[in-house]
Amino acid sequence: MLVLGNDVTAAVLTMTDVVHALEEAYHDLAAGTGVCRPRIDLALPLDDERVYRWGTMEGGSARTGYVALRMKSDVLTEAGPPGRRTQEKHCVRPGLFCGLVLLLDARTGEPVALLNDGLLQHLRVGADSAIGVRHGARDDARVLGLLGSGGMARSHVEALRTVRPLERVQVYSPTRAHRDRFAAEMRERYGLDAVAVDEPERVHQGADIVAGCTDAVGDVVLGRHLRPGTHVTCIGGSPDARARQRFDVWLRLGNASVPSSAPGWETEDEYVTYRADPGAAVWRRHRHDRGVRRPPADARVVHLDAVLAGRARARESDEQVTFSERGNIQGAQFHAVAALVYERARERGMGHEIPREWLLQDIRD
Repeated sequence: MLVLGNDVTAAVLTMTDVVHALEEAYHDLAAGTGVCRPRIDLALPLDDERVYRWGTMEGGSARTGYVALRMKSDVLTEAGPPGRRTQEKHCVRPGLFCGLVLLLDARTGEPVALLNDGLLQHLRVGADSAIGVRHGARDDARVLGLLGSGGMARSHVEALRTVRPLERVQVYSPTRAHRDRFAAEMRERYGLDAVAVDEPERVHQGADIVAGCTDAVGDVVLGRHLRPGTHVTCIGGSPDARARQRFDVWLRLGNASVPSSAPGWETEDEYVTYRADPGAAVWRRHRHDRGVRRPPADARVVHLDAVLAGRARARESDEQVTFSERGNIQGAQFHAVAALVYERARERGMGHEIPREWLLQDIRD
């Protein structure tokens, strides 16, 4: 069994690889050869400020023969005034995180790899947005407006460049030094006309694509500033109510599989949360699992499988405002990208090997 760190993922995987792997995983889901469940969280109050969250998601493909379980262990806090509230997380201490992907070979049942999920997480989220942009943005989209200047914003620039020839990036984040540094990095790395702006409203102005990539809790994409023809994706924060009303097309990349033994468990929610001590005071302070992003009742919702099959289009005119979101198919993503990292690492002799016998036993469970 291989233990694979983020350094291995960086060495063997490109953004183009990830976009392709996710598209294949979505084909498997649509064809019925892939299966996944929504993210499930167990949330426990720690005190009046902090919450512990254990989150898991899983999926597999009969075509590839791989199954993966992604798991993460976070201590969460929320801070800041309304409109500037953010969620912080850590494991053990600030700056450390625990997220792991267990990859199994379904053909033998053998656990074959344990991967850090940090870089995989950034790559697969950026690639997801790129798939939405490929089908939902105008062909001539050149200007990207970014809300956020962290790792997810970086992966979005990298990913969206694989599907549209970006020329300009305008970025806002609350800390001026962060957004200035991000803009300078994008100019140097990609030769883009990258500018840091002083207000979130200016991110929207002239943007062909607007992407929310923040750790903010609340609305960040502002409907009153969206111009006709814009494509929106939002993996951190939310579109406000006016933005949701302005979306002419709501492109959903997929839905989690429905349990054959419990069809009533079907859900379109991104995640399902189980809370301990639901009356604890801390829940009144935390908004991280409140509300579910759903389209308005009169929204035109298009599913990616229908687009891929030619039954629908995510954009029918250059004037439409379109929006794309993953849905609740995270589990289908991790087996696809983790398997690719594992196979390439094994071919190149990378990673740390541990005896598989450590994870096997001769007592039937």
